Amino acid sequence: MTDLLPARLVQFNPLVGDIDGNRARIEARLEGQDQPSIWVFPELALCGYPPEDLLLRDDFIGRVDRALEELAHRSAEHWVIVGAPLRENGSLFNAACVLHQGQRVGFACKRLLPHYDVFDERRYFSPGSEPFIVEAGRRLGLLICEDLWQPEPAADLAAAGAEVLVCLNASPFDLHKASRRLEIARARAAETGCPVWYVNQVGGQDELVFDGASFVLDASGQRTAQLPSFIEAEAELIPEGSGWSGSRQDIEDLDEDATLYQALVLGVRDYVNKHRASGALVGLSGGIDSALTLVIAADALGPERLEAVLMPSRYTSQASVEDAALLCERLGVSSLELSIEPAFQALLETLGPEGEQDDLVCQNLQARIRGLLLMARSNHSGKLLLTTGNKSELAVGYATLYGDMAGGFAPLKDIFKTRVYQLARYRNRDREIIPERILDRPPSAELKADQKDSDSLPDYAVLDAILRLFIEEDCSLSEIVAQGFDADLVHDVVARVLGSEHKRRQAPPGVKTTERAFGRDRRYPITSGYKA
Repeated sequence: MTDLLPARLVQFNPLVGDIDGNRARIEARLEGQDQPSIWVFPELALCGYPPEDLLLRDDFIGRVDRALEELAHRSAEHWVIVGAPLRENGSLFNAACVLHQGQRVGFACKRLLPHYDVFDERRYFSPGSEPFIVEAGRRLGLLICEDLWQPEPAADLAAAGAEVLVCLNASPFDLHKASRRLEIARARAAETGCPVWYVNQVGGQDELVFDGASFVLDASGQRTAQLPSFIEAEAELIPEGSGWSGSRQDIEDLDEDATLYQALVLGVRDYVNKHRASGALVGLSGGIDSALTLVIAADALGPERLEAVLMPSRYTSQASVEDAALLCERLGVSSLELSIEPAFQALLETLGPEGEQDDLVCQNLQARIRGLLLMARSNHSGKLLLTTGNKSELAVGYATLYGDMAGGFAPLKDIFKTRVYQLARYRNRDREIIPERILDRPPSAELKADQKDSDSLPDYAVLDAILRLFIEEDCSLSEIVAQGFDADLVHDVVARVLGSEHKRRQAPPGVKTTERAFGRDRRYPITSGYKA
């Protein structure tokens, strides 16, 4: 039996497409590490996940190949297991490449290619067919993400003599994903009698957030090492007897609101930083959505990188102005006030009597003036404009194209309105940051006198319940009505959802937090004769 080497499982945050930068950051982990070790990095760590149609470019694959050669030269006596796209015999594979003593000593090809939800791997990759084991003190059987979710790949590795299952992952976050991963890994450990090393990507990539939360299970399914969620980290496994012992960190089990909040913060931070924006810009109305967006951005980037723009109109209440100013003061965020009244009046005069008498025109004009001003500030400052709409509003089209939907990133895009309030109260748990009056008063767009959201929409608790059933559970109208909802109301809500696809298709990306987010998850045609 060969002496065991220490192992390091690296929860890594790559930048998609930055092959040389990712390689350099992997090499930096190895520098100064004289003791030979097994290093495990996540799925496609060398190019970042998901690279999408970059994989169709020969020059992209060529750069990955060269980076693998350079990384192999730095491997020395280490065993480096890293995810990368690999072309062999004319086929492209999602591979776990093994580097040792300056050489590529082998690779495992992902066998099960997901083609559902946000995944589109069959568009790019060919499936592997053979189990692959690397001899590095123990027989390490390599799996890649989806391969763990079905019994066959792990069973084949065990039958071929694997003593440890090593799984490289780029598994995106949703609210219940971490518990499902653990359940699946425990099932594979029980079936094969093998320990499981589960190494996951961390970081934000467009709509997706990868939460990390990597772990190690012994053969009985007990966690012997656990890494935190939403930050880069390493687990060091120390040789002990015939196996390894991990340092299981005592990590607080986060509740749903805390988990969601951290996911949103990471999503905003990485989207802004990976685009090299100088900071972020938020249009602050004095309402709950913009307040929560500003607080998330402050936690993600620091208040010094933010600017809040207050844009009152003839319909803006004094309470909204006061609460917006108080929030900025509490956060230490700089603010600018730009009245939309002069532009609004000028446009009404330009449109003439018909425009001024049309209620919808007047409301949308105000939203679009604000969008125009915000984009001008974004151009001037180099800060990325964050839109503030939530999933409930986006679902039913309660938003203005080229107005409050204008911007670069939408943190609350996959957060229902009822959850917005929960997250705001979560953020206020230790001390009041978001003024309590914002949470207590009825929500309003303040685009006409005495306006409330309830003038146009049902109570958000009822609306969100219907939306969850229709959007996230694909229930039919009759199934929703059977759960006790008014039939006319259900028909109205569903008609609004189906009639607003053109708006959602033009919305900026936002953090995916549920299993059916708008965009990559839920894809409906814009032009459609379907009536629910």
